[in-house]
Amino acid sequence: MNVVLLWHMHQPDYVDRQNGKARTPWVRLHAVHSYLDMIEMVERFPTLKVAFNFTPVLVEQLVEIGAGEVIDDCEAWSRIQSENLTQGEKEKILEHFFRANFDTLIRPLPRFWELLNQRGRIVDFQNLAEVTNLFSAQDYRDLQTLYNLAWCGFAAYQTYPLLQELRAQGRDFTEDQKSQLLDLHREIVRTVLSRYRAAIERGQIEMTTSPYCHPILPLLLDTNLARRSMPHVNLPPQFSAPEDVRSHLALAQEMMREVFGAPARGLWPSEGSVAPELIPFFRDAGFDYFFTDEAILFRSFELDPHWRGRGVDHMVLFQGWRVSWGGATVSALFRERPLSDFVGFQASQNPPDQAANFLLHHFENICQVATSEEAAILIALDGENAWEAFPDGGERFLSSLYQGLTTHSRLRTVRPGDYFDAYRPKVELGALHTGSWINADFDIWIGDSEENRAWEWLGRTRQFLRRIGEDRILPAEKVAAAMRSLYAAEGSDWFWWYGPDFSTDSDLLFDEIFRTHLRNVYLALGFSPPPYLDFPICAPAAPTPYTIPRLYLHPQLTGRLENFFDWVGAGTLDALVQQTAMFQANRLGQKLYFGFDEEHFYLRLDLAGAPEEVEVEFLSPHIRRVIASVLPNGSWKVRTEHSDDAVLFSVADERGAAAWEDFFVLMVPVGALGWQEKDPVSFFVRLLRERLALERYPERGTIDFCFPSKDFEARQWFV
Repeated sequence: MNVVLLWHMHQPDYVDRQNGKARTPWVRLHAVHSYLDMIEMVERFPTLKVAFNFTPVLVEQLVEIGAGEVIDDCEAWSRIQSENLTQGEKEKILEHFFRANFDTLIRPLPRFWELLNQRGRIVDFQNLAEVTNLFSAQDYRDLQTLYNLAWCGFAAYQTYPLLQELRAQGRDFTEDQKSQLLDLHREIVRTVLSRYRAAIERGQIEMTTSPYCHPILPLLLDTNLARRSMPHVNLPPQFSAPEDVRSHLALAQEMMREVFGAPARGLWPSEGSVAPELIPFFRDAGFDYFFTDEAILFRSFELDPHWRGRGVDHMVLFQGWRVSWGGATVSALFRERPLSDFVGFQASQNPPDQAANFLLHHFENICQVATSEEAAILIALDGENAWEAFPDGGERFLSSLYQGLTTHSRLRTVRPGDYFDAYRPKVELGALHTGSWINADFDIWIGDSEENRAWEWLGRTRQFLRRIGEDRILPAEKVAAAMRSLYAAEGSDWFWWYGPDFSTDSDLLFDEIFRTHLRNVYLALGFSPPPYLDFPICAPAAPTPYTIPRLYLHPQLTGRLENFFDWVGAGTLDALVQQTAMFQANRLGQKLYFGFDEEHFYLRLDLAGAPEEVEVEFLSPHIRRVIASVLPNGSWKVRTEHSDDAVLFSVADERGAAAWEDFFVLMVPVGALGWQEKDPVSFFVRLLRERLALERYPERGTIDFCFPSKDFEARQWFV
C-alpha cells in the first residue's frame, strides 16, 4: 500500500508592512525547532518519500528574516543588553518569554523553570510592573537566553556545539553568549529552506503549497457559500472576491518557482476548505491534484446521484479520485482523519515506540483489506505545532515511524506526484461538498459576532480598494503594497482566534495584527484609516482558562446529578475551548468540574462517550497519580500511585470511588494524596484507552489551586 505523508507548515503574515517588524517570533522559532528538525529527520532515511506543504507567506517571511529585512519583536527585545532594558521592555519580556510548553520546553531547563515560578505561571497584568522589580539584570539576561535556547530543536543541538554548551552551563549567561545564540537562529533561518530544495532535487520530497496568505477560499469566493454546510448560520454582509482567489493561487505558484525552482503540482487548500466552484481555479493555476479531509468525501456522496444511497464502504477512501466541475477536472486524495489526528494529539502522550507501532499496525490492517497496488492512505497534519508536546521534539517517534515505513515489506512511502503519475484515478466524484476539514463546515471562521465583524471590516476595505481603483489612477507600487496587506488580512488565522472556539493569551495581539493589515491598506495609498480600525474586535480573554473552587462540595458518587447544588461552587474548565493552533476533531471532553471538602477531592467529567480509564496526575504538593479503570461488570476500580520522579510509580492507596452514567465522577481521600492546609496543588487529567492517551485537560500546563484551611467557606462566603 502507498503511504502519503503530508506535513503542513503554516504561519500567517505577522509583519507590519509599514515598519518591517514581525509582531510575533513564531516563524523564527519554528524554523530553529520544527522546520529544521523535520528535514533533518527525512535526511536520516534516504529511501523515505514524503510531501511537505509550506504556505507561501511563511516561505516569504523565512526569506525576509534570513536576509535581515525583518526582525521580530522578541528577537529585538532579546538583543537589548539586560542592563539597558526599559520598564516597558521588561514587562514585554515577562509577558512573552514564557510562551512555550511548560512541560517540554521550560521545565527541562531548571533555571528557566525557576524564572517562570518567579514571575508566576499566569501573567498578572495588574501587577506586572511591580513583578519586574523581582528580576535582576542577570535574571533578564538568563531569561533572554533561555527562551531562545529552549526553542532549538534536536537537529540544531546535534549541529551546533554552542547549544550543548549553553544548556550545560544552565545560567549566568553573558551578553556575548546571548548574541551568539541569536546569530545562530539567523543562520538556521537563512539556510533551512535550501535543505528542503536539496531534498526536492534528489527526489526525496515533494513540495506542495497552499493559497498565498492562507485564506479560506470558499469564503473568499463568496461568504454565502457557508450556508451549504451551515444553513442556519448568521452571516455578515456578503463578501465576494473571486479575483483575490485567483491572486492567492497565482502568487503561491510564483513563490514556489522562485524559492524551490518549480511550481507546485499539489495544493492543500487552506484548512482543507473546498467548494465545487474552485475546481476551475485550481486547474487554471496549474494544480494537478489537491488534498482535503475524508469528511468532505463522505459528505460529497450525499450530493452525487451516482453515489447517493449506495451504502459506500469506508475503504473507498484509500485511493485517488477525479473531481470535476465546470468543465475542469483535478485529482484528489482525502486524508484519513483518525490516524492523522492520532499523530497530532495522542502520539505525544504515549511512549514514542508504542505510538509509532500503533500507526504501523493500523497501516498493516488497512493494507490487508485494500489489496490493490493502487491503494493509498493520506496522513496529513500540522508539521510544526505537534512536536512541541513531545519531550524530545518528536525525534524518537518520527525515527521509529520512518524506520518502520522504510523497512516494511508491504508499505511504501510515496510522493503524491509519483503516485498520481503511476495510478491515474479510476473513480470520479461528480459533486463536491462545500466545507473544511474541521467538521466539514466553516464554523471556526464565520458566524460568530466577532468573526462576522472581522468579515464586515475586511469587506469594507475590499470595497474601498475597488472604488478607489475606479475613481483614480494610482501608482502601481502603491496599489501592490495595498493589495499585499489586504491579502494578509484575508488569511484564515485571524478568524481562527475570533469567536468562542479557540482562545489564547495572544487573542488581543492577533486582533491587533489583523486590524494593522487593514490599516496598512489605506496607509499604502496615502489615506487615513477609518477610526473604527483602532478599536479591538475581540473582547479580552479571561485571565485563566479555568475557575477555582469557592465552596466545599458534597456530591453523590452516582454519575448522575442527584441535586442541583451538588457541583455549585466547583472549579471548572471548559474542555471544548481549545488552546492550540491545531484543531482536534471528535473530542470526548466537554467540561471538567473539580473541588473538595475537608477530607476528599472530587472530580467530574462531562464526556461525549463512555471512558475506559481516567487518570488524574498531581505534580504538587506530591507526585501522585490516581487511576480509575472500568471493570468488565461496569463498576470502577480506583488506585492511587506515588512517585519521587514522575517516571516510576508504585501503588500507594486503593481508597477512592468512581462511577459513570450521565457523567464520570471520581472521589479520592485527601489522605491518599498527602495534602495539608494551604498546600499548592497542580494537576491535569487524561483519558486513556488500552493505555494510549486520548485527551488531556487542560491541553497544556496544569490546573492550580491551594488546598484550603479550615475557614475556607467562611472566607468564600458571598450573598
